[in-house]
Amino acid sequence: MRFKRLYTYRFELFFFSQIAILFGSIVFPKVLFTEIISHLLFLINISSGYVIFSRNREQSKISILLLIIAVIVFLYRFIGNNEKDLIDYIKVAIYFVFYSLITFEIVRQVWQSEKVNRNVIFGLMSGYISIGLIGFFVFFSIELAEPNSFKGLIEGGTITDNLDSLLYYSYITLMTIGYGDITPISDIAQKTTMFFAMLGQFYMVIVTAVVVEKYIRHSHLKE
Repeated sequence: MRFKRLYTYRFELFFFSQIAILFGSIVFPKVLFTEIISHLLFLINISSGYVIFSRNREQSKISILLLIIAVIVFLYRFIGNNEKDLIDYIKVAIYFVFYSLITFEIVRQVWQSEKVNRNVIFGLMSGYISIGLIGFFVFFSIELAEPNSFKGLIEGGTITDNLDSLLYYSYITLMTIGYGDITPISDIAQKTTMFFAMLGQFYMVIVTAVVVEKYIRHSHLKE
C-alpha cells in the first residue's frame, strides 16, 4: 500500500532529486559537493527512478543493477585513485544508460496519460531535465576522451574542475540560449551540440504541445 502511494508521487520524487543535483552546489562547498554529495544525489535519483520503472519488471531489474554498480563504483573511487579515469568512464556509462532509459519511460508515461494533473506536469519537467543530464554526460565524455573540445572551460583545469561548466553548457544548449561563453570546437562536439539543441526543441514542440492539448481538451470537457 505504501509503495503504491509512493508510485503516485513518482515524478515528484524524481523531479526534486534532480533539482538537488542541478542546484546543490549553491548550498554546499564546491569540492564537497563535487566529490561526495553529487554522487550521493545521483544514487538517490536512480533509486527514485526505480519507482518509475516499478511496473515494468525488466526495467526494474536494470535500474536495480545500475544502482548496485553505481554504489560499488562510488565506494571504489575512494580506494582506486590510480584508476580515476576508468572510474569516470564507468560512471558516465552507468548514468548515460539510466537517464536514456528513464527519459524514454517518463515520456512514454506522460504521452499515454489520459488526464493531465500535477503528477504529469512534474513528469513533463523531469523528462526535460533528464535530457539535459544526458547531454551533460555526453559532453563530459567528449571532453574526457578529447580534451579541449570546448572553448571557454577553465584553462588548465581538470575535467572535474569543469563539471559545472559542462552541466551549464548542456542546458544552455538544450534551451537554445547560447550565450557564447562556451563554444564547441571539435567536430564531434559541434555535431553533438546541434543534436541536443534540436532534441530540446522537439521536446518542447511535440511532447509539451501534446500535454498542453490534453489539458485544454479536459478543461473544455469539465465545462
